[in-house]
Amino acid sequence: MFPVFDNEDFSSRRCVWVNGPVIVGAGPSGLAVGACLKEQGVPFVVLERADCIASLWQKRTYDRLKLHLPKQFCQLPKLPFPKEFPEYPTKKQFITYLESYANHFEITPRFNECVQSAKYDETCGLWRVKTVSTTGSTRTEVEYICRWLVVATGENAERVMPEIDGLSEFKGPVTHASEYKSGEDYRGKRVLVVGCGNSGMEVCLDLCNHNALPSMVVRSSVHVLPREFLGRSTFELASTLMKWLPLWLVDKFMLIMAWLVLGNMAKYGIKRPAMGPLQLKNMVGKTPVLDIGALKKIKSGDIKVVPGIKRFLGHSVELVTGEQLDIDSVVLATGYRSNVPSWLQETEFFSKNGYPKASFPNGWKGKLGLYAVGFTKRGLSGASSDAVRISQDMGKVWKEETNQVQQKTKACHRRCISQL
Repeated sequence: MFPVFDNEDFSSRRCVWVNGPVIVGAGPSGLAVGACLKEQGVPFVVLERADCIASLWQKRTYDRLKLHLPKQFCQLPKLPFPKEFPEYPTKKQFITYLESYANHFEITPRFNECVQSAKYDETCGLWRVKTVSTTGSTRTEVEYICRWLVVATGENAERVMPEIDGLSEFKGPVTHASEYKSGEDYRGKRVLVVGCGNSGMEVCLDLCNHNALPSMVVRSSVHVLPREFLGRSTFELASTLMKWLPLWLVDKFMLIMAWLVLGNMAKYGIKRPAMGPLQLKNMVGKTPVLDIGALKKIKSGDIKVVPGIKRFLGHSVELVTGEQLDIDSVVLATGYRSNVPSWLQETEFFSKNGYPKASFPNGWKGKLGLYAVGFTKRGLSGASSDAVRISQDMGKVWKEETNQVQQKTKACHRRCISQL
């Protein structure tokens, strides 16, 4: 075991021994692991490249964002949401909850430390995690050495920027959804939103609410479900049915429910996949869209649904049908991806796409002290369950080894006394 240094020592040392795990990422996943490790009595260090916790939520989300699922399915281990919070907390409320969570469990990440590489050193049987931080003109490099490494950078570490013919020649502004904040700057503008997931739908709805003219690109099929059915959360209802019925039957129920509430969406340009929503989520991780009002705008014509893009022109876009659409701006709601392959030098546990090779619920533990949290494609509830497993696994080893060290120390002390 190696001693952990106080926070004041970190900035003055190029090599830091960590007595416990290094957790990479201070988002909800990393915080959840930290809180669970606190309960187990295991010390740890959290490294975060940004200057705050949950940087995705704080810096890369739009203003109108709310949790898509009820709060009981989004809370982290050991600390529920405040009772006064609504069923679907706002972005600001969720950030407040995460900050309170970190304070409650006394989790103090090392901010502005970007991990450049992490590699297992077979010679000493330890992980070497190299970081770089820059303050003004000062560049600081630190190497953390630890026996356990927890990858908590998650599924949404980097934005996906599609390669579309002519996009670089388009004369208007092009923005990724991670930079989009509000439709206020788009009033009266013709905006092409590329992507029809939850973000694409919500951006279009927000644009409508600010009197913009959005068109949404729906290139492939997508499941759209009502957020609630008969006063209950659709997700909660599906989770309850899954306890009693097979997945295929629950999928049938969900599709019938969606047809009763939303109607036939194919005539509006939105086609459903052949595979059911829950099966599709389990197989490829594609989340169904939970409608919060965008479909009504689609039916009224306020949101125009268009097919795939062939190419961009100076002030317009040519669709695969040959139709040309004049537009002023583009918002790319094309999602995010994992960035693990760019810094973790390991190929057995993680695949090339940055996800654990083993599917849920077995993708949380690798070999040689490597763990992953936040890669289940099951949102915050999946991250929470992985955090509990990881902390229990480490805690068991930690307590056994700590107890052995104490026993050896006591025995040695007695021998020393007897020799005096």
